[in-house]
Amino acid sequence: MFENLSERLSGVFDRLTKQGALSEDDVKTALREVRVALLEADVSLPVARDFVKHVQEQATGQAVTKSITPGQQVVKIVHDTLVATLTGEGDPGALKIDNAPAPILMVGLQGSGKTTTTAKLAKRLKEREGKRVLMASLDVNRPAAMEQLAILGLQIGVDTLPIVKGEDPVQIAKRAKTQASLGGYDVYMLDTAGRLHIDAELIAQAAAVRDVANPRETLLVVDGLTGQDAVNVATEFDAQIGVTGVVLTRMDGDGRGGAALSMRAVTGKPIRFVGLGEKMDAIETFEPERIAGRILGMGDIVSLVEKAQETIEAEQAERMMRRFQKGQFNMNDLKMQLEQMQKMGGMEGVMGMMPGMGKMAKQVQDAGFDDKILVRQIAMIQSMTKKERANPKILQASRKKRIAKGAGQDVAELNKLLKMHRQMGDMMKKMGKMGKGGMLKQAMKGMFGKGGPSPEEMAAGMDPKALEAAAKQMGKMSGGGLPGLGGGGMTLPPGLSGFGKKK
Repeated sequence: MFENLSERLSGVFDRLTKQGALSEDDVKTALREVRVALLEADVSLPVARDFVKHVQEQATGQAVTKSITPGQQVVKIVHDTLVATLTGEGDPGALKIDNAPAPILMVGLQGSGKTTTTAKLAKRLKEREGKRVLMASLDVNRPAAMEQLAILGLQIGVDTLPIVKGEDPVQIAKRAKTQASLGGYDVYMLDTAGRLHIDAELIAQAAAVRDVANPRETLLVVDGLTGQDAVNVATEFDAQIGVTGVVLTRMDGDGRGGAALSMRAVTGKPIRFVGLGEKMDAIETFEPERIAGRILGMGDIVSLVEKAQETIEAEQAERMMRRFQKGQFNMNDLKMQLEQMQKMGGMEGVMGMMPGMGKMAKQVQDAGFDDKILVRQIAMIQSMTKKERANPKILQASRKKRIAKGAGQDVAELNKLLKMHRQMGDMMKKMGKMGKGGMLKQAMKGMFGKGGPSPEEMAAGMDPKALEAAAKQMGKMSGGGLPGLGGGGMTLPPGLSGFGKKK
């Protein structure tokens, strides 16, 4: 979502970075462009003005540290200011759910994604915090709104309040409270009705429900694509009902991302979560430092490591590590790596979080590499026999024809896959040998070992410079077979650090 802003800012900083000392004029010129970039990204004028003023005060006349260039200095100041603008009090992901059953009230306009977000948060509370959750739909206006929540509840294994026709929202809220108390639930979530715009009836209804439920959290769900109007919505809801936090949805869309910056600055309300798609696990805690890093193209290694940890089984990783150390890497291993990549949000998902990769993601797209390639590659591996997967060296022309035909692909595509497999196999061998598997072992241990380092520590241990060098190195490679990138979470971090040094 922040791509446009990211592109504009990195262009400004690229020009600055090439200079030796930082003069006041340089800062002014750069910041003029930063302001234009912010306004184009749909950040409101007062917020953009304050932002630039703050950066200018910090940057002008500041002694440039010897080890870094003036441009990097400005990037750091802009990064810190972005973080300060986006940060709210306390941990954004920690919801106040102390005395059971704790009510959470979901409010917002129609079509902002309230019902889906309610289900996503319920799933998160159930799986991450082990809470028993009850969801209740108070939307008596929209056709099938209650049924939608019931279906989502079935999908994620969370209970929903039985539907009783003819009740008004306040009656449903009271029934939800009673059932949550009697049923021993930790949390009950009230999904209120929306309107196309804020009107007296909507506010009155939400306020009546608030008075009955006395919620511990009132989360305002806002569509990230609505731009500056989202700020007005947040201000209005907060004034009339009282909001404890904001959830921005559709952050995977092509909106301009400025609403997030403005909303935090204008309303003073913390952004707690961001929705990144339709799937039930496509919700992330809003981490200002990481978001600022992504906007400035610094990548977000911590999120990458966390994603890897969530999607990889520890035993499976141990098993693979032992194989890699022996230099064994067959088609079954490659298939697991490709599937891993898919789970972590595909090529774009992984690249978006890596330093220096933001610009490259576009090149990769232009080269015709999209995430459908992963699906095709997995199909080709599935089209092989067990024997062929275990030992790809036995593949001659006739077998190749059969496999390609079985997956509905050309033999040329299969040859690309085999080449990628060979390159990855070579890389695994080298990594396995480094200090008797030291490099690989450390990475694996960090990702899955009990008592291993946290994602933050792991990220700190990865050298962004080496990763950026690796990104550039990969930029020179063809779009077809990107060796090592089938590696998903398993080989990405160590593999890429290795890339920069190996070449």
